[in-house]
Amino acid sequence: MSCSSGNSSEPLPAALEKFIANITFGKLGSEAPEVQYETMSDNLVKVSLTWQLEDTLRQDDWQVNVSPSFEPTFHWAPHLTPTNEHIIAQHVFRAPALIVSSNQQQLTLIPDLDLLQNKSPVEWYMDLNAPDNVLTLGLSKAEVKEHVLFTRTSGAVYPPGTIEFGFYVMTAEDDASLFNPWRKVLSFFWEHWGSPLYQNQEKPKQEALEKYVNHTYNWAFDSWKENVWQDFTLQEKKVGAPVFIVNVTQSPNYPGEVDEREFRSIWNQAWFSSLRSAQGLYRYAKRTNNQPLLAYALKTKELALSFPQKEGFFYGLVATEMEKVEVKGKSYNRSKGWDTAYFGNSNRNPYTGDAQQAPFHILDMSFTAYLMLSWYEELEKDERLLQYATTYADALVKTQDEKGFFPAWLSLESLQPLAHLNQSPETSMSVTFLLKLYELTQQQKYRDAALQAMQAVMDHVIPVGQWEDFETYWSCSRYGSEDLVNQKVERNNMYKQNNFSMYWTAQALFQSYQVTQDDMYLRYGQRTLDEMLMTQATWQPPYIYVDAFGGFGVMNADGEWNDARQSLFAELIVQYGKELNQQEYIQRGLATLRASFVMMYCPENPRTKQQWESKWDFFGPEDYGFMMENYGHGGTTSAQGVGIGEFTIYDWGNGAASEAYNRMLDHYGKDFITGN
Repeated sequence: MSCSSGNSSEPLPAALEKFIANITFGKLGSEAPEVQYETMSDNLVKVSLTWQLEDTLRQDDWQVNVSPSFEPTFHWAPHLTPTNEHIIAQHVFRAPALIVSSNQQQLTLIPDLDLLQNKSPVEWYMDLNAPDNVLTLGLSKAEVKEHVLFTRTSGAVYPPGTIEFGFYVMTAEDDASLFNPWRKVLSFFWEHWGSPLYQNQEKPKQEALEKYVNHTYNWAFDSWKENVWQDFTLQEKKVGAPVFIVNVTQSPNYPGEVDEREFRSIWNQAWFSSLRSAQGLYRYAKRTNNQPLLAYALKTKELALSFPQKEGFFYGLVATEMEKVEVKGKSYNRSKGWDTAYFGNSNRNPYTGDAQQAPFHILDMSFTAYLMLSWYEELEKDERLLQYATTYADALVKTQDEKGFFPAWLSLESLQPLAHLNQSPETSMSVTFLLKLYELTQQQKYRDAALQAMQAVMDHVIPVGQWEDFETYWSCSRYGSEDLVNQKVERNNMYKQNNFSMYWTAQALFQSYQVTQDDMYLRYGQRTLDEMLMTQATWQPPYIYVDAFGGFGVMNADGEWNDARQSLFAELIVQYGKELNQQEYIQRGLATLRASFVMMYCPENPRTKQQWESKWDFFGPEDYGFMMENYGHGGTTSAQGVGIGEFTIYDWGNGAASEAYNRMLDHYGKDFITGN
């Protein structure tokens, strides 16, 4: 152990000399920190900083800057900082780390979460400046600028007494770490914070999962049924599904007029999938012998089969026309009813916000077709599902380009590829679909097309982290949509990244491994899964006022905690754990499943329930099951309900989480799910 201050004039520990050229420590006021280095192993050093302040200190910014002794070619940080004013605020510290490497050396900084857990008087942050080769940890208040990036702001105040700050420095030179820079970091997080939380808190909570599912179906098909369940006729068939979205004005306890948030619709898309949720409802209805719920599930299957195909391609949603209705001088958004139904596609795209004009999206079609195959394989041998998916597959393979990619969007009229994301990881979803179809039909052409596409993603996407998909730029986080597509943020040497496409790719690689038994796919799959897991919360921050452990964020330019995508992620994480015989992954997957229900308003989530009632004081037992898709989306939270939203998407919230539980229950049994 050695001590130093200021510019770290004392020698660095031997373990760091080869990796770090210089560490500079800023002062708080006129006081330099007392710095201690604790060598914990050949590849890990703990750095602790302490000040003794005599008086209250006001200082807007403090930094420690680490300069690697090598020139990195790889950079990773959990959030983008495109200018010197931007910072990685503690709001997005899920598994916080800064990682840089060359082809021979790797250096990682990890904030000491034990100290941050103690409610630091000033917020922590990180920063990564790739051109200047500087890694920064610091203290400053933060504010949200773009949706959602953070900048420093003024007003930090330090009370008299002891101020502590610290971080870990991890080094590596081995080939495994250089290939997969996240594995040792994730293991460190899980050993220090994740596993103790899982053992002490999460395993008992798994027992409550069935109660959440009961709340979900009671909410959708009883207490909120009038506004959730949609029942209508298409092509002389009785069809139905829960509506895409409802908000708090549709609560039976709301004292005012209903004001629908978006156009009334039902989606079969990569996010919002009525067909996926219906599979969970089908499993539950069969298990509990609930014939009314089974009928609801079957109506939703019929709805999916009613979507018309155009030369094999098909739409992603069905919707009604909307109108503005005036009540007592105020205007409200209302549906004209299902007699005005039309088919369309997701309006989260680069071309139009009009769902009726939106282009076909291959990602959405491949996901829906894959769900048709899983229904056919696991639930009931309805040959219409296989035929529908096969017709689509035959159209899909004709769109594959020379490199192996499938395009993203197709013109409604010409069915030709449009301009954006034609060589992106959205291709991975089509890989999973085609390999499943190959397993069911043994048609070699589907296998060949899938593995060619998988190779394209392995060659061109994974090595550079180009995790760009529709959500990366054309959802709520529009930063970079005009000038960053296919471009890195120069200051970070990183693309704007979304973990959704990491998931599709990790899933596709696992499926490729299952079909071929080629370990290459498993190796790349684990690397991709680990990159995705860097967006999972492996601790419980004191400034996140709901249970966050095990839940997921979204991308390196947004603010969500406990995002609904985690219910999709849960089983895949478990599958890797079982295949690799690694308990960490299994625990992570089960913690993810539990986190999928955390945002539900119900007695089983007392912290979340308090947040809901702080925001919406009319909520009551009839609202049990209402569940927002995430928390802290805007980059801020408070104990008074800031960070809580106002809507539920059944197919990207409670219905989706229930599907994940019912599917995993069928696959693994209750003892496995509850951790017994």
